[in-house]
Amino acid sequence: MIARDIADTIVDPKAYADRSRSDEAFTRLRREAPLAVAQPEGFDPFWVVTRQDDIREVELKNELFHNGDRSTVLTTVEADRRVREMMGGSPHLVRSLVQMDNPDHANYRRLTQPSFAPQNLRALEARIREIARGFVDRMAAHGERCDFARDVAFLYPLHVVMEVLGVPEADEPRMLTLTQELFGSADPDLSRSRGKSESTEAALASLQATIADFIVYFNEMTEDRRRSPRADLASVIANGRIDGQPLGHLEAMSYYIIAATAGHDTTSATTAGALWALAERPAQFAAVKADPALIRGLIEESIRWETPVKHFMRTATADAELAGQKIAKGDWLMLSYASGNRDESVFERPFDFDVARAANRHVAFGYGAHVCLGQHLARMEMRILWEELLPRLQSVELDGEPRRMEASFVCGPKSVPIRFKMH
Repeated sequence: MIARDIADTIVDPKAYADRSRSDEAFTRLRREAPLAVAQPEGFDPFWVVTRQDDIREVELKNELFHNGDRSTVLTTVEADRRVREMMGGSPHLVRSLVQMDNPDHANYRRLTQPSFAPQNLRALEARIREIARGFVDRMAAHGERCDFARDVAFLYPLHVVMEVLGVPEADEPRMLTLTQELFGSADPDLSRSRGKSESTEAALASLQATIADFIVYFNEMTEDRRRSPRADLASVIANGRIDGQPLGHLEAMSYYIIAATAGHDTTSATTAGALWALAERPAQFAAVKADPALIRGLIEESIRWETPVKHFMRTATADAELAGQKIAKGDWLMLSYASGNRDESVFERPFDFDVARAANRHVAFGYGAHVCLGQHLARMEMRILWEELLPRLQSVELDGEPRRMEASFVCGPKSVPIRFKMH
């Protein structure tokens, strides 16, 4: 059993905002108890999978370790009970690819996979570059100071993904607010309640209200795209069929929601985290500025460094063995990507940010059948932004204290104040 102080830390949203706390807890676990059971107060017991090889093994065994049988995100006993009451026994408020197992997962993924295939994304490159240039110009217009997270990193991937999805530019601020409410429900600056103390019931009601706002919006979009389909992702979802039948209502709405949230938020977090890291490390900034071939290394290292999705949960469908431990049918497992991406057995100097890191074998996009559907689009967006920004950015330094959001599931920088000079 994991020591109580460590167990409490890894479920505490504040520990991921002050990353030294979560890093320290997972480092200790990798060293002393790489696969062990945690039982923080208010939670069912769960295995904590901290080493990358074990995370990969679980991710590859999709029939043995299910996504959908229990909550796919760490949740309290009380929250789980209330969600099941609301959802007729289901542990999920939404049912996207993340909450699905086969055959549904493969069928629903196949629906949009061509839209995110590298060969099809190439057609978007010129348009994404135009968008990126616009944001670099906008950054330059700020003068010599801006909040890179709020003024650039949040807005650029948002605009790209909303254009792919088919959401009008005028609705982007609404989508950003709803995304931050969904992922930042524990953060006093981002939650719908804006920092007011909430009971489990009230917090779930806030979360449900956010999801309901998304559903109202995407219901209207579905009706519109069924009347007049366009060349956008919304039309694919609205008119998609699985086994000859239209998508279920909850599944369709959940598809929109994951595209409209995870589709940009994780890229935003990685982009903001990358510039934060470079602003603190002038030699790294100078290296990647001098050698554009290092942009690819910057992207992979910033994905590893930030690891916006901190965990997913899996449920054992049968008795099993993992890393020499006996896992029982029904056991719940936390795959800690944040820990796997600091695994000393995989990475030399895992706590150094290094744009020249060779063979960057991170698990920030997951692994196996559930690997992130939008990973190629995310990499393309980041590559194009850095190709446009770095030649113009003469110097950059922090202009205040950057801050991360408080969240134990999806978490990244929420403020990165910088002072800079541009050509």
